[in-house]
Amino acid sequence: MHQGDILVVDDEPRLLAFLRSELKASGYRVSVARDGKGALLAAAARGPDLVILDVMLPDMDGFEVCRRLREKSSMPILMLTARVNDTDKVTGLDAGADDYLTKPFSTSELLARVRALLRRVRASDTGGPGTELRSGDFVIDFQRRRVEIRGEEVRLSATEYKLLAELCRNAGRVMLTEELLARVWGSACREETQYVWVYIGYLRKKLEKDPRHPEYVLTYPGVGYSFRGPDIQTEAAAPS
Repeated sequence: MHQGDILVVDDEPRLLAFLRSELKASGYRVSVARDGKGALLAAAARGPDLVILDVMLPDMDGFEVCRRLREKSSMPILMLTARVNDTDKVTGLDAGADDYLTKPFSTSELLARVRALLRRVRASDTGGPGTELRSGDFVIDFQRRRVEIRGEEVRLSATEYKLLAELCRNAGRVMLTEELLARVWGSACREETQYVWVYIGYLRKKLEKDPRHPEYVLTYPGVGYSFRGPDIQTEAAAPS
């Protein structure tokens, strides 16, 4: 059964062959690229559902490839690296990556991350009829997966939308950081707290008049985050 199209980008032939074999065995259609230029061309030509992207590439680093891919698409990007460094993880997230996996990794963990990313996108693309939340200048339409602020549509990546949708579906309630990690990134990422605060920063840059003094996406230090607008109005209950 076809599970989705995945583009794998890595310059190590043995790892590339291994990933292609394992992903195909799990029901995915797989295309490959061995450098950044090839990755950009393949992504434009095939429009994959997900990209697995190595940081170290011969012509440009994976962070730059990630940034360029993100300019064109909201498809999920899973970055691979041999380096164990929180700075690298944050750099990848800042470039637009959705998740990060450090080499060496197990096949089961890789496949779990892939499944979680694809579930996130598919869940974000569906919504119940008539599900909408309004608050001040902010509107989110869960059915159309559309967000507006001050009358203008806001373009969000799949992960940005999923995080915002979780906060909005629980508007007025403080959501624990661990809870957001589990719901948005999956249970395998419960320790990756930097994912949440990096993406909260992305949302504030796109939604808030002054990201340093947010009106909508609020932080509760040591606890979590909450969506709290001036006059929250809902139309039907948005499904979790």
